[in-house]
Amino acid sequence: MIKNYLKIKITTMKKYLLPVVMLFAAHHLSAQTKYEKEAYSINHFANAKVTNVLVETTGGNITVVNDNSETRVEVYISPNNSRNKDLSKEEIKQKLEADYDMTISFANNRLTATAKIKKKNNRDWDQVLNVSFKLFVPKDVSTELNTSGGNISLSNLSGKQDFRTSGGNLMIDNLAGMIKGITSGGSIHVQNSKNNIDLSTSGGNITAESNDGTMKLSTSGGNLDLSELKGDIHATTSGGSIHGDHISGDLFAGTSGGSIGLKSISGSLEANTSAGNIDVEITALSKKVTLSNSAGNIYLQLPSNKGVDLRLSANRIKTDALANFKGTKENERIDGTLNGGGVSVRANANGGDIHLSLK
Repeated sequence: MIKNYLKIKITTMKKYLLPVVMLFAAHHLSAQTKYEKEAYSINHFANAKVTNVLVETTGGNITVVNDNSETRVEVYISPNNSRNKDLSKEEIKQKLEADYDMTISFANNRLTATAKIKKKNNRDWDQVLNVSFKLFVPKDVSTELNTSGGNISLSNLSGKQDFRTSGGNLMIDNLAGMIKGITSGGSIHVQNSKNNIDLSTSGGNITAESNDGTMKLSTSGGNLDLSELKGDIHATTSGGSIHGDHISGDLFAGTSGGSIGLKSISGSLEANTSAGNIDVEITALSKKVTLSNSAGNIYLQLPSNKGVDLRLSANRIKTDALANFKGTKENERIDGTLNGGGVSVRANANGGDIHLSLK
């Protein structure tokens, strides 16, 4: 049974940066709400055989989706500052023509939608427009997406997806293929996706659920929430906690500043933290289990009828009755085999206790 696991909020220096980022994102989204209800323009590409998508915008959101409808690009425009929230469509058109280079085109199987500010050194953010793009495309396309201040959302696609935002969230649903996404200031939510997933954020949380394949999930300042994952999973955070359940395959979970709580784990596990507890429930063993921390306790539950090579060290070790055990059993160290030996199980609590239970 998982014991004493607490989801811990960000405890590193990133906590001072996150409120600023979140305030910026909240202001940015509130300014867009009114203008996202009606498209500024809709561009149709009924007979286009699209295989590649390129989207770039300075301050808006990017959405790419397949819904079996015709290929089209919808453009949504909002002012960056709330003082300009009542701009008319004609006023927006004038600002676009004066200050922006906007391209929406199709050539050589590539669908392009870009909005770039003409004045590269423009710092008058009150006068900037947020240009958002929503693209409806065939399922089997590759994308290159880049926005400096908005969210990116992709769904129902297969292919190679490469996307980046400096100030928004990443939302991924039902993708298959090579998936690589980066955000410097937002959170990540990925679900129902498979194959090769590589996602990172410098300032937000990551939620991953119902995914299958090779996964690399990393955040420098947030928590990781993992559920219903299968495959080879590498999940790390420098300033948050890791929670997971119903995970099968090979899992590496590492944090420098939080606790780790994992239940219903089937497969191989390596988990470490420098400043928290580790609480793990293994339902099926595979290659190995390796746990270590520097300033907390370790709670480990193993299947009672499986053969393991057991090596534990801590300030103090508490265990259930160890039937079929051979080896050395002391207050601070256990070294031996259970049920004839088998899977390697190693746990080292440098600054705390180990609680071992068998079920």
